Amino acid sequence: MRKNRAERRTVKPDPVYNDVIINRIINKIMLDGKKSLAEKVVYEALDIVSEETGEEPLEVVKEALDNIMPVLEVRSRRVGGSNYQVPVEVDENRKLSLGLRWFVQSTRKRGERTIVERVAGELMDAYNNTGGAVRKKEEVHRMAEANRAFAHYRW
Repeated sequence: MRKNRAERRTVKPDPVYNDVIINRIINKIMLDGKKSLAEKVVYEALDIVSEETGEEPLEVVKEALDNIMPVLEVRSRRVGGSNYQVPVEVDENRKLSLGLRWFVQSTRKRGERTIVERVAGELMDAYNNTGGAVRKKEEVHRMAEANRAFAHYRW
């Protein structure tokens, strides 16, 4: 390993729900440092979600993220001159990071008119185990499953 690993920064909880995950979603959706705009988008989307499901928005977000976060992924490993895609388990921090990244990517690809509707729609889809982010997770799991034969190259 080269120098020291970068230390993880602690994210403060958001002001409304007092939850770290909501703040991470806000930070991921934010563009050009416009945090107040991103907060407005996320909170409006959470209001829409709570109206439609009739459940606590925080519970919906956590359930949706559980449906998005991967358990396995493939890592490239060079053994004897050839590269193998080796399935490995994903650690907790990376699970959350990948889940949030896929959530925001699939949110931006959606067809609704406003970003608030897109965020709310993707949250609902993830909560119901459908949508782009869940599809991405299943794709990653399929890759890991297909390469299970190389699992003994784990390091």
